[in-house]
Amino acid sequence: MPKKDNPGNPNNPPTDPTPEPTPEPTPTPAPSSGNIIIDPVTRIEGHLRVETAVSGGKVSNAWSTSPLFRGIEPILKNRDPRDAWMLTQRLCGVCTYVHGITSIRSVEDAVGVAIPDKARVIRNLLMGAQWIHDHIVHFYQLHLLDWVDITSALNADPTQAASVDKQIYSGRNRTAAYFSGVKQRLQTFVGSGQLGPFANGYWGHAAYILSPEENLVMMANYLEALRIQINAAHMHAILAGKNPHPHGLIVGGVPLNKDLTSARISEFASASNAARDFVTTCYLPDATWLAARYSDYATIGGSENLMSFGEFPLGGAEPDSLYFPRGAIFNRQTGSVQPVDTSQISEHVTHSWYSGSALHPAEGQTVPNYTGINTSNKYSWIKAPRYQGQPMEVGPLARVMVNYGKGHQATVQTVNAFLQKAGLSLAGMYSTIGRTASRAIETKIIADAMGSWISQLTPSMQTSEMPFRSTFTMPDAGAGVALNEAPRGALGHWLNFSGGKIVNYQMVVPSTWNFGPRDSANVPGPVEQALIDTPVADQARPLEVLRVVHSFDPCIACAVHVFDPRNNQGVEVKAI
Repeated sequence: MPKKDNPGNPNNPPTDPTPEPTPEPTPTPAPSSGNIIIDPVTRIEGHLRVETAVSGGKVSNAWSTSPLFRGIEPILKNRDPRDAWMLTQRLCGVCTYVHGITSIRSVEDAVGVAIPDKARVIRNLLMGAQWIHDHIVHFYQLHLLDWVDITSALNADPTQAASVDKQIYSGRNRTAAYFSGVKQRLQTFVGSGQLGPFANGYWGHAAYILSPEENLVMMANYLEALRIQINAAHMHAILAGKNPHPHGLIVGGVPLNKDLTSARISEFASASNAARDFVTTCYLPDATWLAARYSDYATIGGSENLMSFGEFPLGGAEPDSLYFPRGAIFNRQTGSVQPVDTSQISEHVTHSWYSGSALHPAEGQTVPNYTGINTSNKYSWIKAPRYQGQPMEVGPLARVMVNYGKGHQATVQTVNAFLQKAGLSLAGMYSTIGRTASRAIETKIIADAMGSWISQLTPSMQTSEMPFRSTFTMPDAGAGVALNEAPRGALGHWLNFSGGKIVNYQMVVPSTWNFGPRDSANVPGPVEQALIDTPVADQARPLEVLRVVHSFDPCIACAVHVFDPRNNQGVEVKAI
């Protein structure tokens, strides 16, 4: 699987960004349970198992299981709260920055320190760079092959591909010779027998509808995206030392002083502009084109309730100053965005491998109690977060729809332009294709906004002043909370410390909201609900299920199990 967290050397990019090889599994008989097992599913982060029941050619029930025990909360106990961010940001090798900044902000909330405006701008730029990098990688390297058949691209006519290219993009002039070269590179992968991430897939599946030329154009952009990842990740190195797990954070601000030179600001601006150009000329047009071609997925894989904590503070008062506002939508009522009352959040463990009962995260407990997979009882290491007792989808779709409902100008304009070009209605956003498009939409909005944020940077003065951090006195005891938006969705850290040491630390992460199991009322989680009624044309190759699961960009690895009560014949298939 292509790494999402390796920036490489931006001054010496690879001449041939060949993805890492992966095993080439073959279908084997499954146990006689009657299940159809996709194991493993790659192109995601971590470990996930999804079991679905299929009836009448559609998913009739689903269960989401994480077989990986994280356990980071117990590790943090008895540590200095100021050190927690270095550990929490290593919770993930993909969205590396977001847990660090959320942990830092929880401590700042506990001690009551306000950071300088310059530090806030730096943090927003680092978060924006994280989102651009993460969303580009997800769309092209992790999700695109659910819609694009690479083997079909090998049959494309390069001249016709150049013509299709002109239909999709404005201002690009890629020639037949260019697409002939891309086709040859893809053919080299196939001819070598070492196909990397292309080694196994449902190629030739009837659900792939793009022409060979469309597939070739999209695969050309797949390869271009490998290069732009380096550029996007380099932004973290410029302002925060490195990527992954940047060092550019400290309680009270950022550890810059005389380091912010004109040359460094110019270098960051250049990298940001290059990423913005790719998003504008390639990423958003690609997402729009796929939405138009796969318009049937505008009615598949939707959720009823959405929630966003909001992100990118433009001032010291939150949530009022957030560029992306905070809010919740129930029953798809986009025009009725509700405020978020965090006291109404609870984590259920009835169907999770933990002891205890439903608690608010501030009082949450992490007491493992593994009992084996039993979908009628406990079946996941993920807890089941609920807001006002309801499952809530979080992530790009939630943010875009909350922004839209709140009248966020850039979002309204970009969404309306997308819907017009894709030929969809606003209701179609509540879907698999709407979720996928929302990532591109908000990436465009963030990339544009970063231009104005960069303009607020000025070189540091070589004085003894500390314009990027505030001083504070660390109390002996305290409690704090930080609410952020990670690329995958709403993220919260709850901290309690005494005697200068952490007593309790709880995190509710985006994939916990989205992939959590049923709650104490036996209500399915967002992904479990979204999978219902997903068509499955070929149970041995359930591509449609993968499309829905991948659209959430799970930060866990997947094993999807499909059961048909009408057919006890079992098959195990392995897919990317």
